[in-house]
Amino acid sequence: MGIELRKIVPHPTGTVEPPCPAGTRAMARADIPAIGRLFNKVFRRRDRAAGEELCRYIDTVFFGAPFYAPDEGSIVHENGNGDIDSAILSVPMQFDVNGRRIVARLLCAFMVDGKTGAAGAARLARSVRAVRQDLCFSDSSSPVSADHCVAGGGVILPIQSLEWQRFFRPLAAAAVLAGRRIPILRARPVVGTLGLIDRVLRCWSPSSKPTVAAGCQARTASLDEFLRCAAPMLERFSIRPSWSEPEFDWLVNVASMNRNLGALQCRKVVLEDGRTIGAFLFFGRPNGMASVLNLLCEDGREADVTTAMFACLAAEGYALATGMAQPFLMNAISRQRWLCFRHRGYFCMVTRHADIKEAALGGDIYIGGLASESWSRLLTDF
Repeated sequence: MGIELRKIVPHPTGTVEPPCPAGTRAMARADIPAIGRLFNKVFRRRDRAAGEELCRYIDTVFFGAPFYAPDEGSIVHENGNGDIDSAILSVPMQFDVNGRRIVARLLCAFMVDGKTGAAGAARLARSVRAVRQDLCFSDSSSPVSADHCVAGGGVILPIQSLEWQRFFRPLAAAAVLAGRRIPILRARPVVGTLGLIDRVLRCWSPSSKPTVAAGCQARTASLDEFLRCAAPMLERFSIRPSWSEPEFDWLVNVASMNRNLGALQCRKVVLEDGRTIGAFLFFGRPNGMASVLNLLCEDGREADVTTAMFACLAAEGYALATGMAQPFLMNAISRQRWLCFRHRGYFCMVTRHADIKEAALGGDIYIGGLASESWSRLLTDF
């Protein structure tokens, strides 16, 4: 499983893959200061040492996962001077695949130190070719990374590369989204004032308010309840996260560190007789955005559960809700008014197993949210 740093791997055609390229190795804890500095230089455009908080976060996420092992974790490339000039950060996650259990790898960041790290980046890219991987994926790849993925035998999942956005209070929602780049626009006075105007506009255009789901409603639930709901509802997919209790608890803990997105919360969707038919996990910022991580439901209940979810989030006062598109939800999601899709980054996947590739391309996969990078502070913080 994972990246083979030493072993020679047989190619499906009978040829032999060479060992991992020279200069690549598993990331060690001693590398964290250098990785933090490289992160600042590549993603924050400032060449300076990483702060203690960033270093602690890197340690927690990339060395603390329940299934972490050196050959399942992050890899780095050292140049001739012994300096790290490129790195791929990754988190091992357990998946169930057609009745067997594997450890997949979530790629969280591909960092290259300008032109000086180009050779190292090429060697790292060779290390994550499909022929070497049980399952390796990234949900936020750039066009260049996506091209490397395809060249290495991987595939792009087009639907999971999209983000849906459902607007409840359009003017306030526009301010919240623009506030990602201009923080003052998401300040409470601005959003509050626009929210008042939205109330007037809603009288003219009531379609911005979601319809109430007939015969079911969303109720507050615990994270443990979400996990109990998830197990049977995930069985419909050939490829799905295993989410053992220790791994789920760890993922929830690291996700909860991302306070920029708000508080991590759960709701379950129940029928009038009390039976649960769905559940969703989301970050929520009061009067701002609800970022839906995971939405699950019984087969055939997609429309009921998505309708109940949007009605719930609108009633709780959020200006908009966003989430990763999923093939099994596209029909139900697309029936909403005041909804749009945007490209969120390429969802790339590499695997040496034909059945995994076939199932994923056919939409028979559940991935995203806690089983992706959506919760990471590296996307929204530092």
